[in-house]
Amino acid sequence: MRFRTVLNFSVAVAGLCCLALLGTGISAPAAADGPPKYKYDADWPKPLPNHWALGGITGLFVDKDDHIWVLNRPRDLKEDAVAKGEAECCSAAPAVLEFDTAGNLLKAWGKPDMVPGWPQSEHTIFTDREGNVYIAGAQPGDTLLKFSGDGKFVKDFGHRGPKVARGQPQKQDNQQTDLLLRGVAAATLDEAAGEIYVADGYLNKRVMVYDWNTGNFKRGWGAYGKPLSEISNDGQPDVGKEGEPGAKDFKSPVHAVRISKDGLIYVGDRSGNRIQVFTKQGKFLKEFYIARNTKIRGTAGSVDFSPDPQQKYIFVADIANSTVWELDRQTGQVVQRIGRPGREGGAFGLLHVAFMDSKGNLYTGEVGETSRVQKFSPMN
Repeated sequence: MRFRTVLNFSVAVAGLCCLALLGTGISAPAAADGPPKYKYDADWPKPLPNHWALGGITGLFVDKDDHIWVLNRPRDLKEDAVAKGEAECCSAAPAVLEFDTAGNLLKAWGKPDMVPGWPQSEHTIFTDREGNVYIAGAQPGDTLLKFSGDGKFVKDFGHRGPKVARGQPQKQDNQQTDLLLRGVAAATLDEAAGEIYVADGYLNKRVMVYDWNTGNFKRGWGAYGKPLSEISNDGQPDVGKEGEPGAKDFKSPVHAVRISKDGLIYVGDRSGNRIQVFTKQGKFLKEFYIARNTKIRGTAGSVDFSPDPQQKYIFVADIANSTVWELDRQTGQVVQRIGRPGREGGAFGLLHVAFMDSKGNLYTGEVGETSRVQKFSPMN
């Protein structure tokens, strides 16, 4: 049976204290007991060599060895300097950086145009069990690329749409299955099944599943499990307000897709301010709204799970409200808010992504002026 959980941020829940969100006019119920509190680790990461500076942190992933892979946009530094009429301040770090949990830099490689098809706008990163690294971009003409752990090019996933100059209009086409018209917002591997799930959400409004070995299309769906044939190609749906029915389509960008240990697909409809949960075949199960009245940028930017066997909690990076929401995975109840708006350590500017390691440490990445990675460790 379908059911929907709406997170109510305007009414305090009896018996629970409330965490005020600065500057948003909303509040979130905090669980009386539950997960540990988190503290900011000012010593992570260690200073980068060669006077390197990071561009926007668009991708972050923790692999099976608890190594933290960071994808940043080197071109951001030059673009920012040009916009400000300044000379470049420093040397851009490579696009891909690998850290250990102590903050030591283990590897660094990658730069624009190092291989044919390098993304115009680096956007997501993940690894497989063999240690290969996948990066993707979110501009027209971008797709997924596979590398060895030390940066040797292995494979181009294909399904690459035509390049289009920035700012030029593009038409949605949620029915065709061969092309990812505006790159890849996010992707995740189901290695046991040999499948890859793609959040095709910066122009279209859908989740796509392909055979990872052959690249053949297998299935896809929209919000509430809607068949591709029924997804609207007209504009973007309204977010709606609390108490109103949810939008029938995702609202671009469909920004995150993750698979839980029990085989459920969690999709972050960032600008729709919600997470929807599906079976692997695309059957809709439930949704959680997150600060639904937020009007700009959206709140469901990335999704990851707590490291316990049941994955009791999910962690959601909220770019609009500059915080990480921790939710009960079954009910969608907010149990904790981590971080707040600000530029100091432990606070967030434009928070783009958040991931956990096997020990329960939380790692975050920001875009915009702060463009940094941070670590938060459990206190108990």
